[in-house]
Amino acid sequence: MSTTVLGSHQVPKAWHVIDAADRPLGRVATQIATLLRGKHKPAFHPSQDVGDYVIVVNASKVAVTGRKLEQKIYYRHSGYLGGLKETSLKAMLAKRPERVIEHAVRGMLPKNRLGRTQYRHLRVYAGPDHPHAGQVAAVAAEGAE
Repeated sequence: MSTTVLGSHQVPKAWHVIDAADRPLGRVATQIATLLRGKHKPAFHPSQDVGDYVIVVNASKVAVTGRKLEQKIYYRHSGYLGGLKETSLKAMLAKRPERVIEHAVRGMLPKNRLGRTQYRHLRVYAGPDHPHAGQVAAVAAEGAE
């Protein structure tokens, strides 16, 4: 008896909407990363993209514990000498709250072509509205049939 490995085109992809309001950042990020990778499916294979699409709403209302708002720092570098920039979590949530969740999830995905492909299946929105209602409704209708 041999094991059958399904191709990524043979596994159906669903759309999930996750509300991040008042939920800890790390807990939300691990749930998103699991859905993007497809680890919740029986057809999971680490070298194939069998994950689903994920929409995250209310990213600006994500919760953090302790003093992370002041102490957690995001770094980026321009490539020039002295070009290291620092941004606190509080400033990042005020300016670009989507980036907080995207950064957390990207760190949990593989660091290769597969991880970049899976990351493209993530859509994060600061508020409760998103333009993907058609995709979510279509997948829900397929599941009901």
